Amino acid sequence: MVQSTPDAANNNETSALPVIDISGLGQGDTVRDADIAENIRAACEDKGFLYVVGHGVPTEALNDLRAASEAFFALPLGEKLTIAMANSPANRGYEPLAAQTLEAGAPPDQKESVMIGVDLPDDDPRVVAGKFNHGPNQWPERPESFKPAAETYFRHMTAFGTKLMHGMALSLDLPADYFAGFTTDPMCSLRLLHYPPQRANAEPDEKGCGAHTDFGGLTLLWQDEVGGLEVQNKDGSWIAAPPMPGAYVVNLGDMIQRWTNGRYRSTLHRVINRSGRERYSIPFFYTGNPDHEVRCIENCLAPGESPAYPPITVSGHIQAMYAKTYA
Repeated sequence: MVQSTPDAANNNETSALPVIDISGLGQGDTVRDADIAENIRAACEDKGFLYVVGHGVPTEALNDLRAASEAFFALPLGEKLTIAMANSPANRGYEPLAAQTLEAGAPPDQKESVMIGVDLPDDDPRVVAGKFNHGPNQWPERPESFKPAAETYFRHMTAFGTKLMHGMALSLDLPADYFAGFTTDPMCSLRLLHYPPQRANAEPDEKGCGAHTDFGGLTLLWQDEVGGLEVQNKDGSWIAAPPMPGAYVVNLGDMIQRWTNGRYRSTLHRVINRSGRERYSIPFFYTGNPDHEVRCIENCLAPGESPAYPPITVSGHIQAMYAKTYA
């Protein structure tokens, strides 16, 4: 008999994911900044995954969005489809179950989602020019709290991502403002996710979210109490990354790996909801300014080493990733 899901991750190895407190980062305490930078460096060179506390995101903003998200996903499918992503040239709105396949060769992902970005009117010059992923959001009529909760949370998470990029620069022995061009007018995305319990009649190798690396810069993930996130170890085994109260799971995307010539890792991860309960999560993708050029950082190169990746704009990279996973 073919097993429908992979073996469960090793929960005993969760200590391998460090917890880093970034409170005070960038406030003028050079000793504190250096300590945070050293911890970030170690985590990025190991698995590219860490827990972050001291992030400054208000609990009230998170709770408001969580409530709105759960209320939206409880709506009838027909009502959710009134904001279907298929209607948006900017890839905003609702995606039903099995709309995306993140793991090549695996069945479609068993998750539904809503994608939200920087809300731009149709007459914004960037929208008129047809820039990729630029445009208005699609907002549901219900619940009424959805739009204000999402916009408030989006602002807090953008500030969180910008602060963390300051720490990333220091961790690479770069000036604190090295990524200033990247963090100016960043192309961020907020995704609300709902994972039903793993199906009893699941197809072989079916998952809530197939094994993948993230596209862009930083992913800042809140997850509910259910769990299911797993991270691949260097030996190919999987370790659990369970929810931790007050903490975000942060991981690096392919763009950071590209920027650092592989010194910092973008690591495979997946979601399998074995709990028998509904699972909700809210990843925030801090992708950066779409016109910014990603070129190998020179001090990430070993003596005599050449860049492994050609330069590319943020937008060019993201477009290539969308084409790959929405084939």
